[in-house]
Amino acid sequence: MAQTVLVVDFGGQYNQLIARRVREANVYCELISFQKIREKIAETKPIGMVFTGGPASFNEDGAPRIDADILDMGIPVLGICYGCQLIAGTLGGAVGNGPREYGRRVLEVADKKSKLFSEVKAKSTCWMSHTIYIEKLPDGFATTATTETCPVAAMENADKKLYGVQFHPEVMHTEEGFKILKNFLYGVCGATGEWTMSGYVERTVAELKAKIGDKKVLCALSGGVDSAVAAALVHKACPNLTCIFVDHGLLRKGEAEEVVRVFRDEQGMNLVAVDASKLFLDKLAGVTEPERKRKIIGEEFIRVFEREAKKLGAVDYLVQGTIYPDVIESGLNHSAKIKSHHNVGGLPDVVDFKELVEPLRLLFKDEVRRLGFEIGLPENIVMRQPFPGPGLAIRVIGEVTEDKLAILREADYILRDEIAKNDLDKEIWQYFAALTNIRTVGVMGDERTYDYTVILRAVTSVDGMTADWARIPFEVLQNISDRIVNEVKHVNRVAYDITSKPPATIELE
Repeated sequence: MAQTVLVVDFGGQYNQLIARRVREANVYCELISFQKIREKIAETKPIGMVFTGGPASFNEDGAPRIDADILDMGIPVLGICYGCQLIAGTLGGAVGNGPREYGRRVLEVADKKSKLFSEVKAKSTCWMSHTIYIEKLPDGFATTATTETCPVAAMENADKKLYGVQFHPEVMHTEEGFKILKNFLYGVCGATGEWTMSGYVERTVAELKAKIGDKKVLCALSGGVDSAVAAALVHKACPNLTCIFVDHGLLRKGEAEEVVRVFRDEQGMNLVAVDASKLFLDKLAGVTEPERKRKIIGEEFIRVFEREAKKLGAVDYLVQGTIYPDVIESGLNHSAKIKSHHNVGGLPDVVDFKELVEPLRLLFKDEVRRLGFEIGLPENIVMRQPFPGPGLAIRVIGEVTEDKLAILREADYILRDEIAKNDLDKEIWQYFAALTNIRTVGVMGDERTYDYTVILRAVTSVDGMTADWARIPFEVLQNISDRIVNEVKHVNRVAYDITSKPPATIELE
């Protein structure tokens, strides 16, 4: 295993982002609960630890704590926000209420010889989010950076390799943040940058070959990024892989054909493609409530997959596209469980198999995409936009019918085509069309029409947790609208959704 850094979670909202930034620096890390710190230190022998922020105040009852000897093991530590206050309070410093600092502040480096601030500008913008601050430094510590209202914006005991920053270096708003993190990883922890995608592929393929050999492996292939990359990676190692692709008839224009072409024809996989579109549409007849649609589609997908899997008999391994955020969101002991993840819709309950294989379990989404390129998958698969399991069914407001799906496919295709033509596809995180259940009066060719309204949705985001509506140029929006009303029958009005998340969700259902 590559050198490991432990990102110790104290309930911070940016914990995953910190871990991603460490990975981006080519250093492997694991996000762990502070309650597991001793056993993970013993297990991984980390070269360093990062303590995350958190909502608690160090002085309040029940606030997360660690034993002081953890900080005396010789392992370099960087505390961020609450993590910084935790180091100070644990080692005899004083933490108290201070002036509120939220948002951008000017960070001024007080000690240019600090390894943490090597080649960092003397003054730069940082991002603060706190009401608690360090009143008194622990013995042996020195202040290394300040802001106008925060006298200890950064502190360190260089001899013990203990560092703390009150600001958040992991967020993009902190101008020199990534450099500060790299300084800690390479300058303090002695990282060598062993964590690379080529190395991960080599190690994982070797492990899969040793584990699976020529035994039977089954994968539910949706065509989404995670299942696609997982299947392609396992395919490199295992000759006896069968992928089942269930076409529920709710995909975007040309997607079902593309999945078959890429994975069966180009990748040479044993792919079983099942056209179940009529079955799903029959089940959805008369259903309008979006959550009910989701449940019907999920349940029916399992039933179809089960029938096809039974034709293969018992299999030794079932491949799932579980990724690291899935593991995290399913609970880090002290953390609230956001949601349970069965990435292929509960399939472990209906397939006769001996063991799960999850080759992406250690990877974040951006790493999965890099891995996809590394193993030779085409860009249109690797960079596929987030697409809900129920597909277009939840982007058709109201009852789902073949006619409505046909309208939506064409409108959505035009949107995606124009976005790509105008080189906006790399800038916008997600974009799609939805077909409302609203019909309005229009005029086309001097004739009255009474047709549907299409809503366009486009957002910018990093991780999907929050999102802002994309500022698509007006002339591009005009071209999209003109094409939709001229090329798509039964649409006479196009609207653009300018609501951010929150309060809205990204999907329009």
